[in-house]
Amino acid sequence: MEELKKIIRDIPDFPKKGIIFKDITTLLSDAKSFHRMIDLIAHRYVGRQIDKIVGIEARGFILGSALAYKLGTGITLVRKPGKLPHKTRQVTYDLEYGTDSLEIHEDAFQAGEKILIADDLLATGGTVAAVVELVEELGVEIVECAFMAELEFLGGRKKLPDGKVFSLLKF
Repeated sequence: MEELKKIIRDIPDFPKKGIIFKDITTLLSDAKSFHRMIDLIAHRYVGRQIDKIVGIEARGFILGSALAYKLGTGITLVRKPGKLPHKTRQVTYDLEYGTDSLEIHEDAFQAGEKILIADDLLATGGTVAAVVELVEELGVEIVECAFMAELEFLGGRKKLPDGKVFSLLKF
């Protein structure tokens, strides 16, 4: 795991002063590392009968699509309002300064499906907690929330279902 962590580049003072941004584009652009990361995460879910992956806009689409392909499932997209063409369900959640909203198609799942929520990075957990709320309203079973990386010092996993969080890399 240390080998993969070293590929992720730190960008100081982005998006604002005092923040050290974890730039995953360096890992994504390195074919060997990207394949290894997807293989390691996917291996955890082989045989767990995942019906669909939920990818969170926007970088969660990258991880979610690769996992869906590897696991032989479909992917459902969670997007910002106004981006999905059919009837949607929406959740609004708090940010550090203000609120944001996400939407999913109302008919995204069959009742009782087992889903895996995928995103690139677990930070404060607010966005993923909102996605958990949104998909649970649609009658599915969340197998786990999977992340490429987690910023442990921000405590985001405390906002998510107990025992249902997996992060490949931890900072």
